[in-house]
Amino acid sequence: MRFSKKLDDLGTETAFAVSAEARSWSEKGRKVYPFHLGDINMETPEIIRVATNRFMNNGKNGYCSSEGVIELREAIAHDVGSKRSIDYDVENVVIQPGGKPTIWKFLASVIDRGDEVLYPNPGYPIYESQIRYQGGIPIPYGYTEIQNGFAIDIEKLSSSIKPNTIALIYNNYQNPISASSSKEEMESLAELCIENNLWVLSDDAYYEIRYSDDPPLSIANIPGMKERTVILYTFSKRFAMTGWRIGASVGPKEMIRQIARLNINDESCTNHFIQCALAETMLDIDSDANLILSKLKDRRDLCVESLNSISGFSLSRPESTFYLYVNVSEPMKNKGYDDIDKFRIDALRNTGVSFCTRNHFGTPKVGEDEQYIRLAYSGISKIEIQEGLSLFKDWIEN
Repeated sequence: MRFSKKLDDLGTETAFAVSAEARSWSEKGRKVYPFHLGDINMETPEIIRVATNRFMNNGKNGYCSSEGVIELREAIAHDVGSKRSIDYDVENVVIQPGGKPTIWKFLASVIDRGDEVLYPNPGYPIYESQIRYQGGIPIPYGYTEIQNGFAIDIEKLSSSIKPNTIALIYNNYQNPISASSSKEEMESLAELCIENNLWVLSDDAYYEIRYSDDPPLSIANIPGMKERTVILYTFSKRFAMTGWRIGASVGPKEMIRQIARLNINDESCTNHFIQCALAETMLDIDSDANLILSKLKDRRDLCVESLNSISGFSLSRPESTFYLYVNVSEPMKNKGYDDIDKFRIDALRNTGVSFCTRNHFGTPKVGEDEQYIRLAYSGISKIEIQEGLSLFKDWIEN
């Protein structure tokens, strides 16, 4: 008996390993302050829950189209298109059981063995995992720290494009570093993609998780990009629906047809009654989404204020996502640490504060000297934020 050698190329979402450590520590009777996982400890809006129960109890329990319920596809086409100034229709949308399936189905649709795919590093670890598993070669591109956050190293990215580069994965409003591209940065990326005839996966999981009054930017509405861009769309963040597992792929019709074929071979279809409920409600619940966003903004502000009060910490206030990417090089040095994983584990054991590090978001590149941690504030109350970061401050400073 043996397993496929392809499994050697399959990575994991390492934040869940940190969750297991935190859970083990909690089971020993220790208090844990969960900054490690981007889950949301808020209720899904009531209107969605009520509608879901109604459709579940009224017979929407069987198979539906592999592409998804047409009313939901129409609603998503309107939602995505109107917010990005793009015309989409039902044939541009295929429903998925979450946002993550768009990653592997997009890659499965474009990669032949040996093709190279550019992906952000640090970034969501599933990008690198799936590129390798699909037979591609993952080529990382990075960021430089600037005064108000992070910027893509466009020059390095450009030099990484080769004749066998076929796609770029782009995560504006980015996990883990909360980077937001300027209009100029996004246009530079688009120019490179058009010049080199690249497919683009635009991971828009945090498109609506923004605290700025300025409208969000989308690479898909730059001329020449709509026909080469697939948008990863998810309900998980916007409506606190991480466990419901529903999302969509939005893009060129010919690509959507390929992804729909993969749906048939994988899950057959996405949950029927949840689709019906969202089709009925999603265009009428902006107030619920705004309430979730307001609570997240309050948590962000409290976290930034608390962290900046700690000796050696200095971070800007990101305009998007619910993560803080914090340079801890100086505090580590002051406490005598040269191993960030030991720093993380000791922080958990001494303070109960649980977080991920740079190493959980892609293989660090040669020459990376600065040390970073990522704190998620989506799954922790303001009271626990205050308690946990106060203990963390005492530990760092003493």
